[in-house]
Amino acid sequence: MSKTADIRLPDPSRWKALSFIALAQLMVVLDATIVNIALPHAQTALGITDANKQWVITAYALAFGGLLLFGGRIADLWGRKRTFVVGLIGFALASALGGAAQNQGMLFGSRALQGVFGALLAPAALSLLAVTFTDAKERAKAFGIFGAIAGGGGAVGLILGGLLTQTLNWRWTFFVNIPFAIVAAAGAYFVIREPAGSRNRSSLDIPGVVLSALGLVSLVYGFTRAESAGWSDPLTIGMFVASGALLLSFVLTEARVKSPLLPLRVVMDRNRGGVYLSLGLAIIAMFGLFLFLTYYLQVVRGYSPIRTGFAFLPMIAGMITGSTQIGARLMTRVPARRLMGPGFLTAAVGMLLLTQLQLDSSYTALILPAELLLGLGMGTAFMPAMSLATHGVEPRDSGVASAMVNTSQQVGGAIGTALLNTVAASAATAYATSHAALGATDPQLLKMQSLVHGFTGAIWWAVGILVVASAIAVTFINAGRPSLTAVTSGSGSGDADGVEDEFKVPVVAH
Repeated sequence: MSKTADIRLPDPSRWKALSFIALAQLMVVLDATIVNIALPHAQTALGITDANKQWVITAYALAFGGLLLFGGRIADLWGRKRTFVVGLIGFALASALGGAAQNQGMLFGSRALQGVFGALLAPAALSLLAVTFTDAKERAKAFGIFGAIAGGGGAVGLILGGLLTQTLNWRWTFFVNIPFAIVAAAGAYFVIREPAGSRNRSSLDIPGVVLSALGLVSLVYGFTRAESAGWSDPLTIGMFVASGALLLSFVLTEARVKSPLLPLRVVMDRNRGGVYLSLGLAIIAMFGLFLFLTYYLQVVRGYSPIRTGFAFLPMIAGMITGSTQIGARLMTRVPARRLMGPGFLTAAVGMLLLTQLQLDSSYTALILPAELLLGLGMGTAFMPAMSLATHGVEPRDSGVASAMVNTSQQVGGAIGTALLNTVAASAATAYATSHAALGATDPQLLKMQSLVHGFTGAIWWAVGILVVASAIAVTFINAGRPSLTAVTSGSGSGDADGVEDEFKVPVVAH
């Protein structure tokens, strides 16, 4: 039995809605890095021990990464607009609690609450974007802006964190979220109109919620712990084993229950699966790079927090250009894989330049062009990835499909930070030991040389990861360019004879 879809008229307030959705997304992405530069100051002010300081980052990552799928399902159940506003208000309150923290427990608790409300907010934002923009050309522009924010927001967080910490104090890295959240929540309440008939009112899959949350928390914590305790630590190994068992149980449960938390049809589509996997790998490489460049500029080159933040500006400019001027303009003309594959490869070339870092490397001659290539490549790839990740799904599944995008990014970020930092530390230790045995006489010089050697060793891994991400994008993703008019959503997979289909722009069927 065939179904005919009504082509609903575009929401006249859709571009205003985009500005508030983008503002909320910027706040969430900023928060992943803005606290990093302020952490040493917060640690001193609240008497946080070295052993516990990681929980400022880990508490947020565990709550956010573990509850994203649940947040996406809540968005489908409650409605994206309501979930979006609740997430913003909760995030603002949690930020106020963090800024007013009087001890480490209060700070850790506020970060966990930020993660909880961020897990509501992030998938609601992306799914609102997916159901608001249905015209292919407008969708390309909207996702170009969103992709630039998703890719460059972390670097903006480093700039803002440095400015606030150096000119005010560390507490303002929390308080700054409050005006962001208030403006975005008020704008969303009055401007955003969620399409009718797009909710999924099925009963909540409680076993799926528990298994997915525990499995993702175990995975994120395993990588986070590996960074400090090592890969052979019994608890680290136990976390990975538990994560594997829990996530396998989750998949088996989702295949049997009537109303799954994550319908397997969302991830089994080769295009969306390819996006989730390639995007997660790219984030592994990028988050590791943020960490290494920050340490290189501040510790090795002696840059101030503000100067370090501004040193990332070329990368942000490259991401914005790649996303809005390259990705958005070409998305309706070429298949997504022809943007994502070359985009990730361009980023890999930029990363390859950074393997040449030395103690006295020139920012202008080496780091600047590397950042521009990284930004252009990632921006070009991110835009079609964000759009395709929610493309072709039924409106009732858009929240959980959006959550999978954020889950791949969050888990990728946790893995990247832990994996590449461990590689860097091992390489630095090996370099220091071997050169000390050869009679190196200046301990401080040897320490800096070891650090840089460790950074470049880990960056080589990042190059390889980006090449793999490019290969996955080209191999798995076979959706053609989007149709220039909105039609009933389709799968977006290729024909049996290998000819690429035009992937369909979803509209709401009445």
